[in-house]
Order: sequence, then structure tokens, then C-alpha cells
Amino acid sequence: MFFNVSDYNILTSFFQVAVTSLPLPWSKMEFPDDFLLAELGHLQLYNDSLFQNNFTGSYNETDALLPTGVKVTIVVVYMIVCVIGLVGNFLVMYVIIRYTKMKTATNIYIFNLALADSLFLATLPFQGTDVFLGFWPFGNALCKAVVSIDYYNMFTSTFTLTVMSMDRYVAVCHPVKALDMRTPHKAKVVNICVWVLASAFGVPAMVMGNVEEEQEHNSVECIVVLPEPRSHWDPVFGTCVFLFSFLIPVAIISICYSLMVKRLRSVRILSGSKEKDRNLRRITRMVLVVVAAFVVCWTPIQIMVLAQSLGFNLSSLFTLVLMHFCIALGYVNSSLNPVLYAFLDENFKRCFREFCHPSPFRLDTQQSGRMRSIAREVAAAYMYNTSVTVPLNNT
Repeated sequence: MFFNVSDYNILTSFFQVAVTSLPLPWSKMEFPDDFLLAELGHLQLYNDSLFQNNFTGSYNETDALLPTGVKVTIVVVYMIVCVIGLVGNFLVMYVIIRYTKMKTATNIYIFNLALADSLFLATLPFQGTDVFLGFWPFGNALCKAVVSIDYYNMFTSTFTLTVMSMDRYVAVCHPVKALDMRTPHKAKVVNICVWVLASAFGVPAMVMGNVEEEQEHNSVECIVVLPEPRSHWDPVFGTCVFLFSFLIPVAIISICYSLMVKRLRSVRILSGSKEKDRNLRRITRMVLVVVAAFVVCWTPIQIMVLAQSLGFNLSSLFTLVLMHFCIALGYVNSSLNPVLYAFLDENFKRCFREFCHPSPFRLDTQQSGRMRSIAREVAAAYMYNTSVTVPLNNT
């Protein structure tokens, strides 16, 4: 699946097709010339490649070219997702930093998820340019950066969602322990650990990401090159990515929510207060929806890539169309979470509304409140100093 430039001299009956990548190791796929020329034209959308897959088959050849409008459509979709996703995720990070009441353990994890998605979405303009031009024009350093961000986004997002699910499990099933375990400070430490673990794949991806000149088609592409022999490392690497970025985290998430559902059904009031219990269930529901959206968006492409890495033949027009659809789902997932927060969490909804439509009365009230707090602190300090100095003067 991964290839070097020399592979093109051997596989002269094949030409490269690269579909734009998710933060996933399957962005570039090799199809037979006859199939692509007959069904889709000479499609060359080179991008930051993390996987390339060989397909076999024979079809009638034609010289029809893929219309420029298709490329333009892809780029437009990327830009729309990029703008909406960046604005939404930056707004999420802003309200968490801006408002003290938003600095909860769950929201600290949400901040980490928004940060990872923002970094990934920031690469879409470069990927869109790559799609439109048909080659990578940004050099080797930026190639390494984009490939590394892809991997970091994939693993950081998955690990963060896993931690969020475990956090909700502790809050629901062990409320007493949660008082000590679920603090914003500990959540920040966990976020740092998540990025360190993601570096196990992000750093090697940056090292192996390189700009290569493809001699047969006279183009430059940004790819990840695994060591030889490819027949050994391709399935090993693909299986490891599938296990650690998807299957194992989803299994942990499923166990956590199964235990939470059992607990929620067996106990009417979890925290001793109906209001606190309602908030607990609301936050749990929000995290569940975010996780479910992630699983729905990533499951199809993960299964297809695992099948490809294990050598299954998926060379059909339907497969390529399905691949485009799955990739689109992955991109949308990075911009979907802020929308889910706005609809499912009253605190986020209130903060978003306040940011978009600030009330002059509310601003005056906040300023007055701050002034009253300062006045009380000054008065308290003065009274303390007076009570201390008077006895000293009398002696």
C-alpha cells in the first residue's frame, strides 16, 4: 500500500489516485488505469497520503478527463467545513476560557477536543489547494506538519472521547469518588497525557512524511513512506492504527456507557438533589451524543481501511464513491461538535448567545458586581489592618 518512487517503474500498468485525507491513514488509493480511465477519467488528487492501496482489475480505456467542476466542488466543501468548524471550535474554546462557570472537568476535555479539531481544520486550505492543482506545492516542511497533524487529530480525538466517557462513568456510578477525582486541574493533566500518547503515532508520521516526486506523471506528492518490505508493514501498521485509534477506544466507551445506563435505570436520584441529578443526566446525554456522532462518522472508513490493509479487493466504482462519502463524514465530524454543544447543553447555549448578542444591561451588571467585590475586599482589608494596629498602639 505504501510506495516509493521506484515502485512506479515496476507497476507500469497502474497510476496513482489520491483522495483527500482525513486525519486517517487511508487518503491515497491506487486503482488500475483501465478502470479509472473508463469510469472516472484520469483522476489525480494528490494529498498528504497516509495509506495507499493496490487494486486489480481490467476495464476499457478512455481519455475522458474528470471535469474541473468536480475539483471545484470538493474544494468548496472543504472551505465551508473549514470556516464553520474553525469558528465553532474557536467559540467553544473562548467561552471555556472566558467564563469561570464553564471551567468544569467535562468542559476541559471538550476544550481539548476542540483544539485538536481546530488544528486539523486549519490544514484544509492546504489540502484543498493540493486537490485543485493536482500536486503538493507547499514543500517538505509543511508536508510533515500536515501529516503529523492528521495523526495527532485522529488519536487525540479518540483518546479524549474515551477519557470523557470514563469521566462520565465516574460521575454517574461513583459520585463520592468523583468529588476528588473530577477536578479541572486533574482534567488538564489528563489532556497533557492524551497528547503525549498521541505522539506515539504523530511523531513517527512527521518523520516518515515526505515530499516525493512521481516520475511517471511528473508531479509532486506528500506521502508517508513505511519501511520495506511493504507486504509486511502495511497490514501491521493498518491493524495497529485500527486497534488503537478505533476498536479499543470504542470498546472502552461502550463498556462505560453500558454501566452508566444500568446505573441510571436502577436509581431515581443519583446525587440527592433533583436539580443536580437533572444536570448530571443532561451532561451524560450530551457526551453520549458526541461520542455517537464520532462513531457514526468514523466507523465506515475505519472498516474499509482495515479491509484494504488486509488485502481485500475493493476495486469498484461503488467503492470509490463510498470512499468519498466516508471521507466527507470524517471532515464534517470535526465541525459538528460545536453545533451539538449548542443544542444539547444549556450553559454552552447561553454563553454562545451572550457572545453573539451581548446585553448592555448585563455588561453594566457585571461591571457593577466587580466594583462591589473590589469594594468589599478593600473594606475587609482595611478593617483587618485596623483591628491589628489598634491594640499595638495602646500598648
